[in-house]
Amino acid sequence: MATASYQIALQMAEALPRDEQMRLIQELERHAQIDIASEEPVSLLDLCGLGQEVWQQMDAQEYVDRERASWNG
Repeated sequence: MATASYQIALQMAEALPRDEQMRLIQELERHAQIDIASEEPVSLLDLCGLGQEVWQQMDAQEYVDRERASWNG
């Protein structure tokens, strides 16, 4: 769901002449690319161990057996 400020900005953009709409699109795209370029790259290795507390009290074989049993309905 769009926010009120988004709706206002969209209405204002739609009221602009076509050439100014295109200029606005280019500026927004340039701005978005700058934001993306400045983000730090994410490594999958950073996810190692994430959520391990969920499995601490779980017996792995019991879990697998339960999952396999659920496949048969």
